Amino acid sequence: MRDYLVFQLYGPLASWGEIAVGELRHSASHPSRSALLGLLGAALGVRRDDAAAQAALADGYQFAVKQLAGGAPLRDYHTVQAPALSKKITHRTRRQEMADPDKLNTLLTSREYYADSFYVVAVQAQPDAPHTLDQLQHALEHPVFTLYLGRKSCPLALPLAPKILPGVSLKAALDSGSWPTLALFKLPGRRAARYFWEADMDADGLSASQTHTRHDQPLSRQRWQFAPRQEHSQPVSAPAPAGEPV
Repeated sequence: MRDYLVFQLYGPLASWGEIAVGELRHSASHPSRSALLGLLGAALGVRRDDAAAQAALADGYQFAVKQLAGGAPLRDYHTVQAPALSKKITHRTRRQEMADPDKLNTLLTSREYYADSFYVVAVQAQPDAPHTLDQLQHALEHPVFTLYLGRKSCPLALPLAPKILPGVSLKAALDSGSWPTLALFKLPGRRAARYFWEADMDADGLSASQTHTRHDQPLSRQRWQFAPRQEHSQPVSAPAPAGEPV
């Protein structure tokens, strides 16, 4: 039994970045460890270039996620003009980049999102965590920087509603309470709940049916480097309330 900080995540769009190669930017179906650490860091006011504080966050907390509504997949097609790369020229503004039309190239990208997905997140603090769960709860209620769901274009649509649950199992923490969002909105993908948790967590009450490798353990925010880790998952039947579609 452990203490957990539990909060909800919902927005019209969410994008949980995967390994990006070429012009396609994939999204995972549920929050990455990097995104959740970034959410806590933004709430606390930790800057991206503060390597020591970022490392302390990464070492101090573990996460589990209950995906209550998987959402509907969406792909956004982008065309962007950008100058050819040159070691001799440094563009400091967008106006400088666009100054010479003859040297512009067109970049094509496709970015994946999930629409109307809903998650419950449980945070477990390590003994050497830089902030207590109470401090994290206060930060999520009064964030320093704007919070978003993976991308800056994906703002939160509901308060996080963080709460601390003392002395419970991980499954009990994720199953705690009745989250009002599910009663207010007819969200897609509600037929089954799925739990995800880090492989080295004390997952009391959960039993892994699958194990995945995710490359979302931050090594350097400035160089955008990530390490692999193991993640367990377990699908759980979660029927929708009577009279509502799934």
